[in-house]
Amino acid sequence: MTSSIDLAVIGGSGLYQFPGLENPVRQSVDTPFGKASGDVVIGDFAGRRIAFLARHGESHTVAPHRVNYRANLWALHHLGARRVIGVNAVGGIRDDMGPRVIVVPEQIIDYTHGRYTSFCDVEGAEVKHIDFSEPYTASLRTALLAAAKRAGVSVIDGGCYGATQGPRLETRAEIARMKRDGCDLVGMTGMPEAALARELELDYACLALVANFAAGCGDEAEISIEEIFAHLAAATAEVPPILAELLKA
Repeated sequence: MTSSIDLAVIGGSGLYQFPGLENPVRQSVDTPFGKASGDVVIGDFAGRRIAFLARHGESHTVAPHRVNYRANLWALHHLGARRVIGVNAVGGIRDDMGPRVIVVPEQIIDYTHGRYTSFCDVEGAEVKHIDFSEPYTASLRTALLAAAKRAGVSVIDGGCYGATQGPRLETRAEIARMKRDGCDLVGMTGMPEAALARELELDYACLALVANFAAGCGDEAEISIEEIFAHLAAATAEVPPILAELLKA
């Protein structure tokens, strides 16, 4: 089954339903790769049709390393999505990427392991060697940045997202290594989502919402989960206005 979908949104921690979605219809999709994180909810927003999927499930019951990224992307593609925005909760490593900052990263370093990272990883599938030198679609990144500007929401253009295994947060030594490697942000769900989107020839970009400074960064002595979710809620509130402007364009 396919339908006209102008944009798909994958919600991360703190974004389990899409605010302002009208006439929602739930779609449960059987995929060749097992169950997705939950139903895909299709509805109207800013005069357009969008599909929304909660990456961790609507009750946050799916850990980052247990997300069925292949099923999620396949389901969205099957339903007709061709542009996908991944909304990701992250920690800030760079000094200007503190709590409540929104970043549109341009690069990724993958530190994850043991995840299914390709649709080619099934018997009989054609092996595709995708060009992943630029992991996010340039045209969609540009449109997203322009939409944020029109919405009056300050975002940072660029930066490198370091994807870790989770679900635990990182040690100070791990973050120090990531900083030496050139990472500006740390999160647990950026990969293999971006690579799988590329294999399906989907346009894909990331809205990274900074929930906290990473271990050893900023001036926080320790990380409070309560503070993380307060920061995340504030940043998440800025997502619908940005996406509304993206859809209007």
